[in-house]
Formats: sequence, C-alpha cells, structure tokens
Amino acid sequence: MNWDELEGKWKQYKGHVREKWGKFTDDDIDAIDGKRQQLVGRIQERYGLAREAAEKQADQFLNSLHSAGAREAGEEGQREGHQHQDVRQDAHKQGKAHRSGQR
Repeated sequence: MNWDELEGKWKQYKGHVREKWGKFTDDDIDAIDGKRQQLVGRIQERYGLAREAAEKQADQFLNSLHSAGAREAGEEGQREGHQHQDVRQDAHKQGKAHRSGQR
C-alpha cells in the first residue's frame, strides 16, 4: 500500500488511526484525510515530536497496514481454500451415495 491508496481508503482505516494515536480528535482525523504530510503534522502537534520522528511513525503505520492487509488476504485465501475443499468433499460424498443407490 502507498499513501495514494491510503488516502483513497481513508474511511476504512480511521479506526486504526484512532487506535495508534489516541490523542487525535475526530477533527484531526477528518483533516488528515489520508494525506501523509497532514498526518505527520498532527503527530508533531499532538505528541510534541520532531518532524523526523513523526515521519517515521507515519511510515511505520502505513507499512503495518500493508502487512495487516497481506495477512488478511492470506487468511481469506486459506478460508476460501477450505471452503472449496469442503464443496469437493460434499460433491464426492453425494456422487458416492448416488452411485450406491443405483446398484
């Protein structure tokens, strides 16, 4: 994920922002609107950090969202794989029952 993607999906990630930076107000989060420089500025204001430290936090946050998204995609793929396996097993059982009923 990059900053443009985060900006486009900002509404989805507001909760993550609130968890990470509890001092942010709703107005702060609305003003940030997924923009890196706005986020860095608000981190500096609310937490009294130097710009470099605020930039590091912002970038780590973006990377954590990327990691979490990859994990979720992997878990979703595993769930889908299990669902497909269950469907194949059910079809196999049904076919077996059907064949035994024809004898």
